[in-house]
Amino acid sequence: KEYRDIRAKVSFLELCKTPELACEVTLQPVDILGVDAAILFSDILVPIEAMGMQLEFGDKGPELYPPVRYESQIDDLIVPEPEETVPYVMDTIRLVRKELESRNVPVIGFTGAPFTLASYIVEGGTSKSFINLKMMMYESPALAHKLLDKVADTVIKYLNAQIAAGAQAVQVFDTWGGILSPQDYEEFALKYTKKVIDGLNRDGVPVIHFVKGGGNILEKIKTAGSDVVGLDWMIDLDVARN
Repeated sequence: KEYRDIRAKVSFLELCKTPELACEVTLQPVDILGVDAAILFSDILVPIEAMGMQLEFGDKGPELYPPVRYESQIDDLIVPEPEETVPYVMDTIRLVRKELESRNVPVIGFTGAPFTLASYIVEGGTSKSFINLKMMMYESPALAHKLLDKVADTVIKYLNAQIAAGAQAVQVFDTWGGILSPQDYEEFALKYTKKVIDGLNRDGVPVIHFVKGGGNILEKIKTAGSDVVGLDWMIDLDVARN
């Protein structure tokens, strides 16, 4: 209810971009439920908007336009400086850290993995078939790699800015990594997640890596270099641990 009361006054994106409100809803689970950590309130698509795409949240979810499917469009995307383009994310982290100073509750920042973010960039939103992304991967792999590389560079800067602002752990969400075959995962997803993790100023900040539907590729996921691997309901915990 406390969250819904705030959402009744502002849109989802306005909430993400207003540090005082984003801080308030970040702290709600800590205050109301007593959870072990505060997770930054934001959205994985925030850095994509900063790259130069239009972002809106409609009834059917996020919409990004125009979809990026040609080399000239990839060239037009920028690798943004987070403190200049999305300062509200870092301001929110700083506010949350200040609020939790005396409570020994850590703050977790996050990002989408390059492959997942690229799927939204190419499809223009969510998808069931990912037909445009897969067409790019199979018909123009060099183009797909060019896009993924630029997204990875963006994510590295974005997460490093979160760490510098005070995030005490960061998570990389690969929501759509599980749609790929093991071979395609290695070429189009793992390679770029590893680049991100290798590029972080970790300095004692744990990195969590989660691939939705990735229970069959845990051996590959392990090589990305994270400190923690997140799991979903698709695999037994004991099997994953082994």
